[in-house]
Amino acid sequence: MKSIKFSLSRRRVVQGAGALAFTGLAPAIVRAQGQPITLGILTPLTGAGGADGPRMEKAMKAVFAEVNAAGGVLGRKIETVLEDDQTNPEAAVRAARKLIDVNKVPAILGTWASAVTTAVAPLCWESKTFLCTTSGADSITLLPHQGYLIRTQPNNYLQAARHAEFIASTGAKRVFVMSIQAPFSQPTQDRVKEVLPKHGSEMVGGLIYDKDKTTYRSEVDQALRTKPDMIYLNGYSPDVTVVARDLFRAGYSGGRFTQSYVMTQKVIDSLPGEVTEGMYIVQPSADVNSPAYDLVKKLIGVAAPDSYECAANDWASLVVLAMAKGGAATGQAMRDNVRKISQGGGAKVYSAVEGLQLLAQAKEINYEGASGPCDFNEIGDILDCKFRYSRITKAKIEFMKVF
Repeated sequence: MKSIKFSLSRRRVVQGAGALAFTGLAPAIVRAQGQPITLGILTPLTGAGGADGPRMEKAMKAVFAEVNAAGGVLGRKIETVLEDDQTNPEAAVRAARKLIDVNKVPAILGTWASAVTTAVAPLCWESKTFLCTTSGADSITLLPHQGYLIRTQPNNYLQAARHAEFIASTGAKRVFVMSIQAPFSQPTQDRVKEVLPKHGSEMVGGLIYDKDKTTYRSEVDQALRTKPDMIYLNGYSPDVTVVARDLFRAGYSGGRFTQSYVMTQKVIDSLPGEVTEGMYIVQPSADVNSPAYDLVKKLIGVAAPDSYECAANDWASLVVLAMAKGGAATGQAMRDNVRKISQGGGAKVYSAVEGLQLLAQAKEINYEGASGPCDFNEIGDILDCKFRYSRITKAKIEFMKVF
């Protein structure tokens, strides 16, 4: 638990009291007067998540820049400290300790890999630091985080069910799941096995492999012995690219299904076209029909923001609005107020600035995000979302449907 020094000079006490008196009377969105609020961004700039981290960083910083341009929050502007978690739990823990102990951030936003979030979460709840994540493993929100954690992506249980439904809808009858060693692996296989029979299919086997291997031919041979017509590749880009090559070399011609963060266009371009041809890709879908989605497009200058960019936009907005609602730039204020500003009967708002304006008028708000409604259950999971399905055709990702 981080230590807190209470010794303040008389001058700083007087200044602080004056600032508190001012912000108590002034709107939540005013010309920034006090010391900046420093928030931590801990996201993968390198490693398996290196394709997504920079985009999430950009989306978060865009929100904070817009808030600062409108006057800040609680009379203060927002600054960020960026750390690369390297998609590695050990590196992430070192970076989180710096953010918490040195930079004294009240919130950390942006963890991506489930193993990273699992490692970092205890540091956050012990220090009352609010954590926003996109990791999907069910085990994360089952941790005793005391409310200091939310995720805007669906948990593993929800994702696996929707994945199984789609796989069955392709006509696949015999499904094999190949998973990297990670917190989400076994729960995914368990849920897929449970859901497939409800839709006329079955899981004929599964295995969990170690990362960083140069070949997975023995694992591929094990999978092919079950005669699958669909293989669910549940890993990250470095390992799945090797598995995909080995499947092709082994002569497998059945279906393949994986996540969007695995088969990015950059990864597809690095592989022979025949290795990826026909592969299905899934990702949690942004709410493309929401006014918030249109606002994000303009804010970050992207024609079709993906679910990670939208989730990052929503983390930043939720944190800002929760601080404003709670009247304090603390993790506890975020924890205690994030649901008060994101669900309920208040006026619907679609951006942090819009929400701050209404909060300044003492009105109740209900933030509706670009990633979805941003309604959370008691352990920090979103209640529902849509999924986007695509297929690789001639080395290009072609959209199929959202449901």
